[in-house]
Amino acid sequence: MACIPPDVRNYFKLDLLLGRSCSILRQVFKNRYSLFTGGQTWDDSSQCGSNYLVNIIGKSKKFNLTAVQRTLIHDGDSNQFDITTLTTLLLNTERPKKLNKTQIQQLNNEDQLLIELRETRNILAHHPSKSIDNNEFHQLWSKLVVILVAFGEVQEVLDTLKSESIFEQPMQSINEANVREILRLNSLGTQAHKEEKFFDAIALFTKAVDIKDVSNHYRAIVYSNMSASRLALYDQRVNLSHVYNGNPTDQRYHALRDAKQARMLSSTSWQGHYRVGKAYSALNEHEKAINSYERALALDPNNIKIQEALTDSRQIQCQQARHDHLDPRGQPVTMHEHLNEMKQKYGIDSHQIRSAHNLLKQVDPTAADVVAGHKYEHGDIDIKQDYEQAAKYFAKAANQGNAEGLYNLARLTDRGLGVRKDPQLATKLLEQAAAQSPEHSKFKGIPNIGVAEAEHSLGLRYMEGVLVPKNFSIAAQWYQRAADHGSAEAANNLAIMYLNGTGIEKNLEKAKQLFELSARRGDPKAMMNLADVLLEINELEMARTWFDRACEAGNLYAQAQRNEFESRLRQKQQTNENSSQNFSQTMKEVNSFSDFIKAIKLMDSLSHKSSIYDLNILNEHAKRGSWTAEKLSNALRHFYVALNILMQSESLS
Repeated sequence: MACIPPDVRNYFKLDLLLGRSCSILRQVFKNRYSLFTGGQTWDDSSQCGSNYLVNIIGKSKKFNLTAVQRTLIHDGDSNQFDITTLTTLLLNTERPKKLNKTQIQQLNNEDQLLIELRETRNILAHHPSKSIDNNEFHQLWSKLVVILVAFGEVQEVLDTLKSESIFEQPMQSINEANVREILRLNSLGTQAHKEEKFFDAIALFTKAVDIKDVSNHYRAIVYSNMSASRLALYDQRVNLSHVYNGNPTDQRYHALRDAKQARMLSSTSWQGHYRVGKAYSALNEHEKAINSYERALALDPNNIKIQEALTDSRQIQCQQARHDHLDPRGQPVTMHEHLNEMKQKYGIDSHQIRSAHNLLKQVDPTAADVVAGHKYEHGDIDIKQDYEQAAKYFAKAANQGNAEGLYNLARLTDRGLGVRKDPQLATKLLEQAAAQSPEHSKFKGIPNIGVAEAEHSLGLRYMEGVLVPKNFSIAAQWYQRAADHGSAEAANNLAIMYLNGTGIEKNLEKAKQLFELSARRGDPKAMMNLADVLLEINELEMARTWFDRACEAGNLYAQAQRNEFESRLRQKQQTNENSSQNFSQTMKEVNSFSDFIKAIKLMDSLSHKSSIYDLNILNEHAKRGSWTAEKLSNALRHFYVALNILMQSESLS
């Protein structure tokens, strides 16, 4: 462990200190459960957990739990609740109304400590380098100690955790015969795993972890291996049949528990953190998986296996955030189905396209290789899907400098389809494709397919921090290049950056223009995004039009959100209607002032710098979404009403 850098050691010392809070929070949770339920005891049973899930969580809108958290709560064993789960339960559970002032004050004080603890936990969890300098270390350490001491910890005991001894194996009572037995069982389990006898492997590992008087190091290895076998068993069950009717999730949850045991027993070894990451990946909780992979990588920076797993989770997380899995363009179709779709949408005869494909061999052989690659990648009438053959044809075109060949070979290489998975090589191929001319060399005015696609892919890499340092500014530059060269997806992603001010200055008008550009190029996600922007600025008819187009284009996310969109649209229409009514009423009140003009002139004489606002113009801008105009319109309306009262009242002096 001597090779661990000091800044990384700082991180894991803080992580260990933070872990001390779990046992405290579990007791706080049990105390509150008893207080809130009239003296009932949380006994860590599944009955207790399932009742809580139904009667407390199920009846509250405050909770936003993951599938893993729901399963852990259902099981009821509070020893398995992590800090995130515990703070979520403690901060969101409704308090009973019959509490005295002392109890309320204590709960309020605890909640403030919980919020501070959660904030510190989030700082550590979202620290990508898992490397903390001494200044930040001392600040975070002091903050955590204050919180833990307030909950009853002893500061002198906490200070011992600063020792470098945490990176060394603890002194334990060891039985040499037991050590030999655990190594024997682990070896047998490992061999069974290699032979894909995962049930047997798990049984052997289960026997091994029950052996006493062996080092934490050996037990951590066994738990780590058992977690791997459980995930392999899950994959095997799923892949044996596409119509598997059992519940395969149990093995993933058990794998997570085993991995956490491995991590607890050896918190400064990369294997436990890596295994926790693999379990979270299998459970589709990639944010937590990324956090665990980053920890593992901090402990072993040159480990390729960790790097690849981290890359995969980062990509999947970003794809899910973009709803790529709901994009109809990502659905696999054969070449035959693709040509039929083109015929239906654009009236292009598929026979003519196939004839053109045959002529390509004479006109542009590298383009013909690309077409052949697509046929093998997706399958065709007379061609069986074969990724290896597809990669060969794309590589043949790529070797001749064909941008589309380079781009498609990069796609397959990035995913390990037909070729060895190599994201770094894929990045180089994308850079080579992006370096080509955006215009076809033989057909002037025709886009050079593969260039814009590669530029967009490079933008995604810098946006996600995949194999390159995360850099929003560079991502925006690649998106801009790709959008300029015809990429609808890049225009949509760049619009999102302008909308949120991510890496570039926030510009709502620019975002709207780019969304519209992308939508008109046919991007279903941009159609929905444009609809949302138009809704916000009160262009309601066009908002509805683009939302309908998104649904018609097959945007599954838009289809799922239709009811919510319609509800927001009705609210906007009602707000505008009310605003118009209020405006009409205001104008009636204004027109009833016998000497309104005199009053305004009097106002103007009091300050030569004051301006008279045209209420019609203000109301129009307010309808378009201007908060400033709406506030001015309301202010003037209230002023005119007050002025009318003032002028009509004879009793006021």
